[in-house]
Amino acid sequence: MYIQQLYTGCLSEAAYYIESDGQAAIIDPMRDTHAYTQLASDRKAEIKYIFETHFHADFISGHLDLQKATGAPIIYGPETKADFAVEVASDHQLFPLGKCMIEVLHTPGHTLESACYLLRDEHDKPYALFTGDTLFVGDVGRPDLAQKGAELTKEDLAGMLYDSLQSKIVTLPDDVLVYPAHGAGSSCGKNLGPTTYSTIGEQIQTNYALRAENKTAFIKAVTTDLPEPPSYFPINAAINKKGYIGLDDVLEKALQPLSPTTFRDTIQTEDVWVIDTRDNQVFTQGFVPGSVFIGLNGRFAEWAGSLIPFDKKLLLITDPGMENEAMTRLARVGFDKMIGYLEGGFEAWQNAGLPVDMIIDVESDELAMDLPFDEHLLVLDVRKESEFDQGHVAEAINIPLPELLNPIRVAAIEDTDNIYMHCQSGYRSVIGASILKKQGFHNLRNIVGGWKAIEQEPKIPVAVTVTEEALKQQEAAAKEDDTTNTEQALQNK
Repeated sequence: MYIQQLYTGCLSEAAYYIESDGQAAIIDPMRDTHAYTQLASDRKAEIKYIFETHFHADFISGHLDLQKATGAPIIYGPETKADFAVEVASDHQLFPLGKCMIEVLHTPGHTLESACYLLRDEHDKPYALFTGDTLFVGDVGRPDLAQKGAELTKEDLAGMLYDSLQSKIVTLPDDVLVYPAHGAGSSCGKNLGPTTYSTIGEQIQTNYALRAENKTAFIKAVTTDLPEPPSYFPINAAINKKGYIGLDDVLEKALQPLSPTTFRDTIQTEDVWVIDTRDNQVFTQGFVPGSVFIGLNGRFAEWAGSLIPFDKKLLLITDPGMENEAMTRLARVGFDKMIGYLEGGFEAWQNAGLPVDMIIDVESDELAMDLPFDEHLLVLDVRKESEFDQGHVAEAINIPLPELLNPIRVAAIEDTDNIYMHCQSGYRSVIGASILKKQGFHNLRNIVGGWKAIEQEPKIPVAVTVTEEALKQQEAAAKEDDTTNTEQALQNK
């Protein structure tokens, strides 16, 4: 028996290769399937099954391309309804794999069709559980990503999830390995731990959701403080359910080298978005006017899916040799309208004498010097609201990065404002600056190092947001103090 986790860091996604006696199964494959077929070939094994734990919302699965390459059936859990041929397994159905067995455990809650796959070893002993988005290390799957527009609420789905965990998961032996579909950084949960595997026993002891006293407490715990999911999640879930164009076909159209003049003419004559994937510190020094920065060195695919329209044609600017990598990552989250890239990269554009734009980078000490004297200075913080609440520049405005595309939010910025932008460390603010530049805002500066640098500058006034929840906690603490003081006074009499 052999298990290999294939982890994709920029999406925090884990696929799995399981093999026994020359037969292999793939669980939750990514859209670029070469790694799985190559691994099977290297190990002289045949891919017999393709198992999907649910319709993924955060990436495009490789089930269709992998089936085309191997002929293996695509297997989903009970209650699955897809627009292509799948094998819908029944609860507790067994699938032989060499000398082992894979048992389907229907675990609705994250979605209705969610299933976990229990690997039983040669002695029929439960060995490992592939949990998809039902159970993570330190967390459980969100109950608010499915059933949009349906009668089921997130509380209804959380209740189902509780029943699934209690009846199918925590009853397994403590030493059963837990292999989830995601690790830290994924938006599919709110509290994912730093490791990508665990055991049932460890999760029972440490996972906040599994430690809930009862169903009511569980529902409250998993539905409270859920962050807003990326906007592309419903799009990806629909694509995974309906089917998609093969990755090879997408890349064949996408990997078209365009000379600087052809690249320029395409921008001028077609409705396209230009994505620049270089390092943020390089991008600010010079870029093609109107292009949007999303660097490959960050959570590239997730930010692209959250910010870039899926119905627009895309042109890419990359470091030479990174074109295929960038296009593949975009395809992983459902982009299939890529039509070419700048041959020779940005240097070729410069050498052709074509127009160049730039973003002014400033250090935090320059912000400190300018704040007292510039009455039009506006500090724009593009971090999440929760990050902003924990500490920010006094009188700064907070427009989280995805909302910079919302005209209503951007209306808060005046034409006369001198905009100083920042995020936590510098990646998101450059994305934000490029988006504002594309919308016609040019009087802006990017604060190098972001909030991490700002909070180290003693001359910059900072503040925290006192939220309604914080006020409630303060009131509760005050009442507790009053009660303690009263009790102490009575004891002293």
